[in-house]
Amino acid sequence: MFSKILLAVDLNQSKGKRRAAEAAVQLVRTNGAELHILNVLPDNGMAMVSAALGADHSAKIHAETEAALAAWAAETLPSDITATPHVATGTIYDQIIQAAETFGCDAIVIGAHRPELKDYLVGPNAARVVRHATQSVFVIR
Repeated sequence: MFSKILLAVDLNQSKGKRRAAEAAVQLVRTNGAELHILNVLPDNGMAMVSAALGADHSAKIHAETEAALAAWAAETLPSDITATPHVATGTIYDQIIQAAETFGCDAIVIGAHRPELKDYLVGPNAARVVRHATQSVFVIR
């Protein structure tokens, strides 16, 4: 049913990413699918912020996040599951949807946290992915 699955994780969120990984592993095993893992870094916002941080700052953060994502995957995923880690920068839900399209994924697995008041006003990333993705989306609580 699914040939490529995108697991979107937030390395800064301690809760939820392990359960989302377990669900993704189940989908991969059931479908014999390929697994891609994505972590999205927020952009720096205004150009003046990027200029103040320096040219190497973004590259350094990106490299550190790639290493942390690879380490998390090695620690979390069973040894029989191979995953391709990816790090993107930008608006979280946009990058998740764009990555799913780019990699040809037909399913997205994303963790969700308990909504807070600000989420009702702005909308959490998982809800936006569900609303806008063309792929099947599994939201894991």
